[in-house]
Amino acid sequence: MATSTAAPRRPAAKKAKADPREIRKQALADVRRQSVLDAARSAFFELGMERTSMREIAQRAGYTVGAIYSYFASKEEVYGALLAESLERLNARVQQMLEGCTDEQERAQRSATAFFDFYRENPRDLDLGFYLFQGMNPRGLTPELNENLNARLRDALQPTQDALQALGLPARRALAEVTALFAHTVGLLVLSHTGRIRMFKQASQDLFDAYLRQLVARATGVSSGGRK
Repeated sequence: MATSTAAPRRPAAKKAKADPREIRKQALADVRRQSVLDAARSAFFELGMERTSMREIAQRAGYTVGAIYSYFASKEEVYGALLAESLERLNARVQQMLEGCTDEQERAQRSATAFFDFYRENPRDLDLGFYLFQGMNPRGLTPELNENLNARLRDALQPTQDALQALGLPARRALAEVTALFAHTVGLLVLSHTGRIRMFKQASQDLFDAYLRQLVARATGVSSGGRK
């Protein structure tokens, strides 16, 4: 019988331990970065983007201007971080509403309603989306950051578009309907948050619900052979 010539096993490499000093350093950096974002948020809402400076943000955060430049290169970059944070919460809200839901009609209603409810309950998050628009031209964001933020906004609307397609709408029609839904939603929210909707003696929630019902009816009508 041949004897085994297998090489002896090497002891498993020990996993490198995280340096406690580095962990504390990173935790402190995260706290300071969040303090800068909190200060910037209050400054943007109170003064607006145009009148907010990095010095103002630094004063509100309790740091020197030089200190906050180690976290953000400009106030536009601070704004981008705030908006990214907001969009992550929006997407989490949409996904939470879709958990366990498999019916496409209900998925369309839930995802669209989650989008509307998020901005209805958080008007300042809606404000963030408008701060860099002066004269209807986007300002201050790099093309890459602008595209990343737009992508996260599209991600929040994508479940509604996917559900409409699953209900029978062609892809281009579903995209057009979601675009119209987005415009309708933002318009209602602006009217609601500014109080202008009272001049029409209407409720934004009722108008949104009616529009969404009509949208789902159009989608199901197409799938059942109704008029396109």
